[in-house]
Amino acid sequence: MKENQFETIKKLDHNGAEFWSSRELAKALEYSDYRKFLSVIEKARVSCKNSGEVVHNHFVQADEMVKIGSGAERPIETVYLSRYACYLIVQNSDPKKVVVAKGQTYFAIQTRRQENTENLIEDNKRVFLREEMKKHNINLTKTAKSAGVQNYAIFQNAGYKGLYGGLTSQDIHSKKGLKKSQQILDHMNSEELAANLFRATQTEAKIKREDIKGEGNANIAHFDVGQKVRNTIRNIGGTMPEDLPAVDGVGKAKTRIKKDEKKKHFHNRHLS
Repeated sequence: MKENQFETIKKLDHNGAEFWSSRELAKALEYSDYRKFLSVIEKARVSCKNSGEVVHNHFVQADEMVKIGSGAERPIETVYLSRYACYLIVQNSDPKKVVVAKGQTYFAIQTRRQENTENLIEDNKRVFLREEMKKHNINLTKTAKSAGVQNYAIFQNAGYKGLYGGLTSQDIHSKKGLKKSQQILDHMNSEELAANLFRATQTEAKIKREDIKGEGNANIAHFDVGQKVRNTIRNIGGTMPEDLPAVDGVGKAKTRIKKDEKKKHFHNRHLS
């Protein structure tokens, strides 16, 4: 059996996301009794939960229509599996089977490739959003100064307090375990950076739109916008920004992007 058989039974949903049917995967792994394969799926679910992943993101109960006699169809229970779920399943399958060993190799390699791709996407998002924050913080500083703000540190903390539930920049540093020399924005993931970018752009727009004057009024406006962004995150069930983990410096993300670009350039040059 070729390893790419696991690729040939892959399906795509209407959003283009890949998944595998547990029924087809059971056949590919040579499980003649599907009920025995269900116990393997259950072990994989436990492994998924223990790894900190959201189980229903990787294991989705569904019904598949199968043909029976006279051309009729009936639904049978199946589980739609992510690539990661398949990886966990083959890790929990009978290791004596040659096809299982091949499946372990296939899904381990593909899962790693997927992780690398997702990490690179996140790095690119972070670098882009961090540069946007630099631009818009400069614009916000100018707008705040025009409104009468003299102590920019207090003005900036007003926005942080609104968005971070009363925490100042110093508090955020401490909560996220950052050193004094490390800038908060350099160690935010794309989700947290996007929330702060929205806070900055909307505060600038509010001050201009409402022609806000006076340092105190500008500080209140910044706090108010930050708080509204926080409330929106809460209302949609998001993670509060202070609870998002600090990540490595954005400089390291830039280095990884450059390395990937060099690797692609080297690969393309040798293909041509």
